[in-house]
Amino acid sequence: MVTIMPELASPFDIHLTVENTDSRAVDLLAEATGLSKQHIKQVMQKGAVWLEEKKTGKPRRLRRASKILSIADELHLYYDARVLESIPTPPQIIADQGEYSIWHKPCGLLSQGSKWGDHCTIQRWVEQNLMPQRPAFIVHRLDRAATGLIMIAHQKRIASSLAALFAQREMEKHYQVIVHGQFPESTWPQKITTDIDGRHARSYAKLLEYDKEKNYSLLEVRIDTGRKHQIRKHLLGIGFPVVGDRLYGKESQVDEREGNLQLTASSLAFVCPLTQQKKHFQLPEALMLKL
Repeated sequence: MVTIMPELASPFDIHLTVENTDSRAVDLLAEATGLSKQHIKQVMQKGAVWLEEKKTGKPRRLRRASKILSIADELHLYYDARVLESIPTPPQIIADQGEYSIWHKPCGLLSQGSKWGDHCTIQRWVEQNLMPQRPAFIVHRLDRAATGLIMIAHQKRIASSLAALFAQREMEKHYQVIVHGQFPESTWPQKITTDIDGRHARSYAKLLEYDKEKNYSLLEVRIDTGRKHQIRKHLLGIGFPVVGDRLYGKESQVDEREGNLQLTASSLAFVCPLTQQKKHFQLPEALMLKL
Protein backbone atom coordinates (compact mmCIF):
# COMPACT_ATOMS: atom_id res chain seq x y z
CA MET A 1 0.00 0.00 0.00
CA VAL A 2 1.38 3.41 -1.00
CA THR A 3 1.70 6.09 1.68
CA ILE A 4 0.69 9.56 0.49
CA MET A 5 1.80 12.64 2.36
CA PRO A 6 -1.26 14.90 2.42
CA GLU A 7 0.72 18.13 2.77
CA LEU A 8 2.27 17.35 -0.63
CA ALA A 9 -0.83 16.07 -2.37
CA SER A 10 -3.95 18.08 -1.75
CA PRO A 11 -6.42 17.70 -3.31
CA PHE A 12 -6.02 13.99 -3.97
CA ASP A 13 -8.10 10.86 -4.17
CA ILE A 14 -7.40 7.28 -3.06
CA HIS A 15 -9.12 4.09 -4.19
CA LEU A 16 -8.58 0.91 -2.17
CA THR A 17 -9.79 -2.64 -2.54
CA VAL A 18 -10.41 -4.39 0.77
CA GLU A 19 -8.17 -7.46 0.96
CA ASN A 20 -8.70 -8.72 4.50
CA THR A 21 -11.68 -9.57 6.67
CA ASP A 22 -12.52 -7.39 9.69
CA SER A 23 -11.08 -4.30 7.95
CA ARG A 24 -12.31 -0.86 8.92
CA ALA A 25 -12.28 2.17 6.62
CA VAL A 26 -10.71 4.42 9.26
CA ASP A 27 -7.76 2.05 9.66
CA LEU A 28 -7.18 1.53 5.95
CA LEU A 29 -7.36 5.23 5.12
CA ALA A 30 -5.15 6.30 8.02
CA GLU A 31 -2.50 3.84 6.84
CA ALA A 32 -2.77 4.96 3.21
CA THR A 33 -2.63 8.72 3.87
CA GLY A 34 -0.66 9.24 7.05
CA LEU A 35 -3.61 11.17 8.49
CA SER A 36 -4.68 10.44 12.07
CA LYS A 37 -7.69 8.22 12.65
CA GLN A 38 -9.45 11.10 14.36
CA HIS A 39 -8.95 13.26 11.29
CA ILE A 40 -10.19 10.48 9.00
CA LYS A 41 -13.34 10.22 11.14
CA GLN A 42 -13.95 13.95 10.64
CA VAL A 43 -13.43 13.57 6.91
CA MET A 44 -15.94 10.71 6.88
CA GLN A 45 -18.51 12.84 8.69
CA LYS A 46 -18.05 15.55 6.06
CA GLY A 47 -18.96 13.14 3.29
CA ALA A 48 -15.62 12.67 1.51
CA VAL A 49 -15.37 8.89 1.97
CA TRP A 50 -17.34 6.52 -0.24
CA LEU A 51 -17.95 2.77 -0.02
CA GLU A 52 -18.74 0.62 -3.03
CA GLU A 53 -19.84 -2.72 -1.68
CA LYS A 54 -19.18 -5.73 -3.89
CA LYS A 55 -22.69 -7.10 -3.33
CA THR A 56 -24.41 -3.92 -4.60
CA GLY A 57 -21.81 -2.24 -6.81
CA LYS A 58 -23.31 1.15 -5.93
CA PRO A 59 -21.13 3.79 -4.23
CA ARG A 60 -22.54 5.62 -1.20
CA ARG A 61 -21.09 7.94 1.40
CA LEU A 62 -19.60 6.13 4.38
CA ARG A 63 -19.76 8.01 7.68
CA ARG A 64 -19.66 5.18 10.25
CA ALA A 65 -16.03 4.65 11.22
CA SER A 66 -16.76 1.36 12.99
CA LYS A 67 -18.30 -0.36 9.97
CA ILE A 68 -16.59 -3.66 9.15
CA LEU A 69 -15.86 -3.98 5.43
CA SER A 70 -15.98 -7.12 3.32
CA ILE A 71 -13.30 -8.50 1.04
CA ALA A 72 -13.44 -6.96 -2.46
CA ASP A 73 -15.36 -3.88 -1.27
CA GLU A 74 -14.03 -0.66 -2.83
CA LEU A 75 -13.15 2.29 -0.61
CA HIS A 76 -12.77 5.81 -2.04
CA LEU A 77 -11.42 8.96 -0.40
CA TYR A 78 -11.66 12.38 -2.08
CA TYR A 79 -9.54 14.78 -0.05
CA ASP A 80 -9.54 18.52 -0.67
CA ALA A 81 -8.44 20.53 2.37
CA ARG A 82 -10.09 23.69 1.02
CA VAL A 83 -13.47 21.97 0.77
CA LEU A 84 -13.17 20.12 4.07
CA GLU A 85 -12.15 23.22 6.01
CA SER A 86 -15.12 25.25 4.72
CA ILE A 87 -17.67 26.24 7.35
CA PRO A 88 -21.31 26.20 6.16
CA THR A 89 -23.48 29.26 6.64
CA PRO A 90 -26.60 28.11 8.55
CA PRO A 91 -29.96 28.36 6.77
CA GLN A 92 -33.05 29.76 8.47
CA ILE A 93 -36.22 27.71 8.83
CA ILE A 94 -39.37 29.30 7.42
CA ALA A 95 -41.90 26.50 8.03
CA ASP A 96 -41.81 22.93 9.33
CA GLN A 97 -44.63 20.87 7.82
CA GLY A 98 -43.49 17.57 9.31
CA GLU A 99 -43.05 15.58 6.10
CA TYR A 100 -41.22 18.53 4.51
CA SER A 101 -39.80 21.87 5.56
CA ILE A 102 -39.17 25.25 3.91
CA TRP A 103 -35.89 27.10 4.45
CA HIS A 104 -34.12 30.31 3.56
CA LYS A 105 -30.86 29.30 1.88
CA PRO A 106 -28.12 31.91 2.30
CA CYS A 107 -25.54 32.74 -0.34
CA GLY A 108 -22.72 30.20 -0.45
CA LEU A 109 -24.66 27.28 1.01
CA LEU A 110 -24.88 24.46 -1.54
CA SER A 111 -28.02 22.62 -2.57
CA GLN A 112 -26.11 19.44 -3.36
CA GLY A 113 -22.73 18.02 -2.41
CA SER A 114 -20.01 16.49 -4.54
CA LYS A 115 -17.69 13.51 -4.17
CA TRP A 116 -15.39 15.84 -2.18
CA GLY A 117 -17.94 16.31 0.60
CA ASP A 118 -21.44 17.44 1.53
CA HIS A 119 -21.09 19.19 4.90
CA CYS A 120 -21.65 22.61 3.27
CA THR A 121 -25.01 21.60 1.79
CA ILE A 122 -28.41 22.57 3.11
CA GLN A 123 -29.43 18.90 2.92
CA ARG A 124 -26.72 17.81 5.37
CA TRP A 125 -27.21 20.84 7.62
CA VAL A 126 -30.93 20.12 7.96
CA GLU A 127 -30.29 16.42 8.53
CA GLN A 128 -27.99 17.23 11.44
CA ASN A 129 -29.75 20.23 12.99
CA LEU A 130 -33.51 20.11 12.46
CA MET A 131 -35.38 18.85 15.53
CA PRO A 132 -36.90 16.35 15.82
CA GLN A 133 -34.12 14.85 13.71
CA ARG A 134 -35.20 13.41 10.35
CA PRO A 135 -33.67 12.35 7.03
CA ALA A 136 -33.37 15.15 4.48
CA PHE A 137 -33.89 14.93 0.71
CA ILE A 138 -33.41 17.69 -1.85
CA VAL A 139 -36.56 18.47 -3.84
CA HIS A 140 -35.18 21.24 -6.07
CA ARG A 141 -32.07 23.40 -6.27
CA LEU A 142 -30.92 26.99 -5.97
CA ASP A 143 -27.63 28.26 -7.37
CA ARG A 144 -24.86 28.49 -4.81
CA ALA A 145 -24.75 32.27 -5.20
CA ALA A 146 -28.55 32.68 -5.01
CA THR A 147 -30.58 33.02 -1.83
CA GLY A 148 -34.16 32.30 -0.88
CA LEU A 149 -36.75 29.60 -0.35
CA ILE A 150 -35.80 25.98 -0.78
CA MET A 151 -37.83 22.90 0.07
CA ILE A 152 -36.47 19.85 1.89
CA ALA A 153 -38.44 16.57 2.12
CA HIS A 154 -38.06 14.18 5.04
CA GLN A 155 -39.19 10.99 3.31
CA LYS A 156 -38.15 9.64 -0.09
CA ARG A 157 -41.72 9.25 -1.30
CA ILE A 158 -42.51 12.82 -0.26
CA ALA A 159 -39.44 14.06 -2.12
CA SER A 160 -40.64 12.29 -5.27
CA SER A 161 -44.15 13.75 -4.97
CA LEU A 162 -42.89 17.29 -4.44
CA ALA A 163 -40.25 17.02 -7.17
CA ALA A 164 -43.02 15.97 -9.56
CA LEU A 165 -44.74 19.33 -8.96
CA PHE A 166 -41.64 21.10 -10.25
CA ALA A 167 -41.27 18.72 -13.20
CA GLN A 168 -44.94 19.10 -14.17
CA ARG A 169 -44.83 22.91 -13.73
CA GLU A 170 -47.38 22.81 -10.93
CA MET A 171 -45.13 24.74 -8.56
CA GLU A 172 -45.47 28.52 -8.86
CA LYS A 173 -42.07 30.10 -8.20
CA HIS A 174 -41.47 33.82 -7.76
CA TYR A 175 -38.15 35.59 -7.39
CA GLN A 176 -36.91 39.07 -6.61
CA VAL A 177 -33.96 40.25 -8.68
CA ILE A 178 -31.97 43.48 -8.82
CA VAL A 179 -30.58 44.28 -12.26
CA HIS A 180 -28.45 46.96 -13.86
CA GLY A 181 -30.38 49.58 -15.81
CA GLN A 182 -33.89 51.00 -15.94
CA PHE A 183 -36.26 48.15 -16.67
CA PRO A 184 -39.33 49.23 -18.70
CA GLU A 185 -42.41 49.90 -16.61
CA SER A 186 -45.52 47.97 -17.64
CA THR A 187 -48.78 46.70 -16.22
CA TRP A 188 -48.00 43.28 -17.65
CA PRO A 189 -44.84 41.25 -17.02
CA GLN A 190 -42.37 41.02 -19.89
CA LYS A 191 -42.27 37.51 -21.33
CA ILE A 192 -38.86 36.00 -22.17
CA THR A 193 -38.79 32.76 -24.16
CA THR A 194 -35.20 32.42 -25.36
CA ASP A 195 -34.09 28.79 -25.43
CA ILE A 196 -31.40 27.80 -22.93
CA ASP A 197 -28.90 25.14 -23.97
CA GLY A 198 -31.25 24.15 -26.78
CA ARG A 199 -34.21 23.65 -24.46
CA HIS A 200 -37.42 25.66 -24.19
CA ALA A 201 -37.42 28.17 -21.32
CA ARG A 202 -39.97 30.78 -20.25
CA SER A 203 -39.66 33.61 -17.73
CA TYR A 204 -41.78 36.65 -16.84
CA ALA A 205 -40.27 39.85 -15.39
CA LYS A 206 -41.99 42.95 -13.99
CA LEU A 207 -40.56 46.16 -12.56
CA LEU A 208 -41.23 46.76 -8.86
CA GLU A 209 -38.97 49.73 -8.20
CA TYR A 210 -36.23 51.78 -9.88
CA ASP A 211 -33.33 53.59 -8.17
CA LYS A 212 -32.18 56.38 -10.46
CA GLU A 213 -29.04 57.16 -8.43
CA LYS A 214 -27.74 53.58 -8.60
CA ASN A 215 -29.40 52.83 -11.95
CA TYR A 216 -30.71 49.60 -10.46
CA SER A 217 -34.14 48.04 -11.03
CA LEU A 218 -35.86 45.69 -8.59
CA LEU A 219 -37.86 43.08 -10.48
CA GLU A 220 -40.35 40.37 -9.69
CA VAL A 221 -39.63 37.31 -11.83
CA ARG A 222 -41.71 34.20 -12.35
CA ILE A 223 -40.44 31.14 -14.21
CA ASP A 224 -42.42 28.31 -15.76
CA THR A 225 -39.36 26.19 -16.53
CA GLY A 226 -36.30 25.44 -14.41
CA ARG A 227 -33.29 25.57 -16.71
CA LYS A 228 -29.84 26.05 -15.22
CA HIS A 229 -29.20 29.74 -14.46
CA GLN A 230 -32.39 30.55 -16.36
CA ILE A 231 -33.14 33.92 -14.76
CA ARG A 232 -29.57 35.15 -15.02
CA LYS A 233 -29.29 34.16 -18.67
CA HIS A 234 -32.70 35.47 -19.66
CA LEU A 235 -32.24 38.88 -18.05
CA LEU A 236 -28.74 39.25 -19.45
CA GLY A 237 -30.10 38.34 -22.88
CA ILE A 238 -32.48 41.32 -22.87
CA GLY A 239 -29.81 43.72 -21.60
CA PHE A 240 -30.36 43.65 -17.83
CA PRO A 241 -27.57 41.68 -16.10
CA VAL A 242 -28.20 40.76 -12.49
CA VAL A 243 -26.25 42.84 -9.99
CA GLY A 244 -23.40 40.86 -8.44
CA ASP A 245 -23.44 38.18 -11.15
CA ARG A 246 -19.79 37.23 -11.55
CA LEU A 247 -20.59 34.41 -13.94
CA TYR A 248 -22.76 36.10 -16.55
CA GLY A 249 -22.62 39.81 -15.69
CA LYS A 250 -20.65 42.22 -17.82
CA GLU A 251 -17.12 42.46 -16.46
CA SER A 252 -17.19 46.26 -16.37
CA GLN A 253 -20.38 46.18 -14.31
CA VAL A 254 -19.29 43.64 -11.70
CA ASP A 255 -16.98 44.58 -8.85
CA GLU A 256 -16.52 43.69 -5.19
CA ARG A 257 -18.67 46.61 -4.04
CA GLU A 258 -21.77 44.93 -5.41
CA GLY A 259 -21.51 42.06 -2.96
CA ASN A 260 -23.48 38.86 -3.47
CA LEU A 261 -25.69 37.91 -6.38
CA GLN A 262 -28.90 39.92 -6.08
CA LEU A 263 -31.32 37.11 -6.81
CA THR A 264 -33.60 35.52 -4.21
CA ALA A 265 -36.39 32.96 -4.41
CA SER A 266 -39.17 34.89 -2.69
CA SER A 267 -42.23 32.62 -2.76
CA LEU A 268 -43.51 29.12 -3.53
CA ALA A 269 -47.16 28.23 -4.14
CA PHE A 270 -48.57 24.77 -4.85
CA VAL A 271 -51.25 22.24 -4.02
CA CYS A 272 -49.80 19.93 -1.38
CA PRO A 273 -49.82 16.34 -2.71
CA LEU A 274 -50.34 15.05 0.85
CA THR A 275 -53.30 17.17 1.96
CA GLN A 276 -54.54 18.53 -1.40
CA GLN A 277 -54.58 21.95 0.23
CA LYS A 278 -53.20 25.10 -1.39
CA LYS A 279 -49.89 26.09 0.19
CA HIS A 280 -48.11 29.41 -0.09
CA PHE A 281 -44.75 30.21 1.49
CA GLN A 282 -43.12 33.62 1.30
CA LEU A 283 -39.90 35.09 2.59
CA PRO A 284 -40.27 37.42 5.59
CA GLU A 285 -39.96 41.06 4.62
CA ALA A 286 -36.58 41.31 6.35
CA LEU A 287 -35.13 38.75 3.91
CA MET A 288 -36.53 40.37 0.75
CA LEU A 289 -34.18 42.31 -1.56
CA LYS A 290 -33.98 46.07 -1.11
CA LEU A 291 -32.70 48.77 -3.44
